[in-house]
Amino acid sequence: MTLTDLFLSQLIDPFRIGLLIALVLTAGRTRGVVGLLAPLGLGVVFVAVLIPLTLVPVQGAAFWTVAGVGIAANLVILAVIMAVQAMVLRLRG
Repeated sequence: MTLTDLFLSQLIDPFRIGLLIALVLTAGRTRGVVGLLAPLGLGVVFVAVLIPLTLVPVQGAAFWTVAGVGIAANLVILAVIMAVQAMVLRLRG
């Protein structure tokens, strides 16, 4: 599996997307106490490491490669989620 295939497969992973949506919702609720950047940053790394540790390993890819590509995929997904959230909040008024 090439890095591009790995990246694209991680972008459409429903488990990863669900975890990141929950991360954004939780970080929004605790924003006043702990801020926003630290929980989101740590959450992105946590999800990127958690998934390869708990699911079936990717054939032909080292753990740290999968986790590193997962961080990049998580950042892209997180950007999309936060853009949608900003649009929804703006439309609500």
